[in-house]
Formats: sequence, structure tokens, C-alpha cells
Amino acid sequence: QVSRRLETLLSTADRGRIYREGIALAIVGRPNVGKSSLLNALLRQSRAIVTPSPGTTRDTIEETININGIPVVAIDTAGLRETEDAIELVGVKKAEETIERAGVVLLVLDAQEVITGEDVELRRKFTGKPALVVLNKVDLLTEAELKRCLESASNSFGSDAIMAVSALTGYGIEALEDRIAEVLLGGAVSSTDSVLVSNVRHKRAMESALAGLRHAGQTVDDRQPVDLVSIDLMAARNSLGEITGETAAEDLIDRIFSEFCIGK
Repeated sequence: QVSRRLETLLSTADRGRIYREGIALAIVGRPNVGKSSLLNALLRQSRAIVTPSPGTTRDTIEETININGIPVVAIDTAGLRETEDAIELVGVKKAEETIERAGVVLLVLDAQEVITGEDVELRRKFTGKPALVVLNKVDLLTEAELKRCLESASNSFGSDAIMAVSALTGYGIEALEDRIAEVLLGGAVSSTDSVLVSNVRHKRAMESALAGLRHAGQTVDDRQPVDLVSIDLMAARNSLGEITGETAAEDLIDRIFSEFCIGK
């Protein structure tokens, strides 16, 4: 039972780390598709400058938001396109660097425009990274046009999730946030009363304890002396004691206290 409980807790470690440390979300796309408007919609306030002119955003804009309890650093990037403008080139370079470090990417498209090979090629730039395709400005489409747009996006981007939103009216923003949280948590359902492992030291201690318990079980199966079983069980107990403080060594205690700011 202890082993199963440890395995269950360890399975939450990645989610716990996300809740503790947050994750970067890159908003990318060609110029004038509404990336800055989408950032403002997620923030519920006007943070990024929005104009009808393509190429307004020349630098990255980062803001921390809370999506279903997850701290997310949303990063608005410069429009990705071929350009000879020196300043815009710097923005494009920063956008590509942002994609590299992002935990998830939103590829924003203008739902009014035909999906191009440039859009598909842009998606290939972050192949293997969790991504959502966001069709923005759907408030400007009829129901029939939206249906055709969704079908075209599905054909162009395959298994990627396609989200229809209007950054202007707020349509689809909450559904997008729910899907972002689902992608970040790997599809796992998070409960507010569930226990999550969010500390790396705790994770390592539980991995060590689990290894000790498994080795003890194997020792029993091999009909080895009871003394050897007790050694493995004691090692597992000591590992768990590092979490509770019962067996914490002096250097470990120093490391724990170094993570906190303690005043008089």
C-alpha cells in the first residue's frame, strides 16, 4: 500500500512543479492576426498596444496570468514573417527564442484569411511542442464561414486542437483557457483537494523510498535473510523522514532553511 501511494504521489510531480513554478506560453503568428488583442483578452485588461497596422509589436511583452490556478507567463511576440526591417528582424529573432523556451505555444490565425503554406511552415518551427491553433476574429464570420474555417484548419494542422475565439468580444476565451490548462497538465484532471508533489527534494526522497521498498519486496521474494529486508525498509523510512524532518541531516536542514527568508 505504501508503494502504491508513493507511485500515485510521484505521478503528480510534473503537475505540482507546474503549479509551483508556472510555465511560459508563447503567442505567435503572422502580423496582424490579433496576437496582442488575444494577450489583452487573457489578461482581461489592455496591456499590449493594438493597431490596424501590421508589425506593431516589435519586442516581446510578458505578463503573468492565472489560468485555472496555474501561473502562466503569457508572451506576446512580434509577427513572424520575412522582413528586411532591422528592428523587426530583432523582434522576429526574439519571437523564435521565445518559442524555444515556451512550455506551450498558441499559433494565432486570422479566421477571415485563407490558411497559407506560411502558416503551416510556422507550425513546423515548434514540432513536438504542445500547441493550440487559435482562430481569432470569428465574430466577423457567419456560422457557415466559421464551419468552413474550422474544417480547413483541421485539414491543415492535423491533430492540433483548433480553438475559435474573438479577442474583441471575449467569445471562446474561457474555453481556450480551459484547454490551455488541460494541455499544461497533460490531460489530467486537477482537484483542489488532491495532494500534489511540487518540491523537487520531496520528489527525490520519495523516489529513494520507493526504490527501497521495491528492493525490500524483491529481497523477500528471493527468500533472503530478514536482516537484509530490514536494511531496505530502514533506508526507505529514512528517505521519507527527510520530508517529515525526522531524519534530516544537518546539511539538509541548512538547505531547507536557505530557501526561506526568516526575519526576527
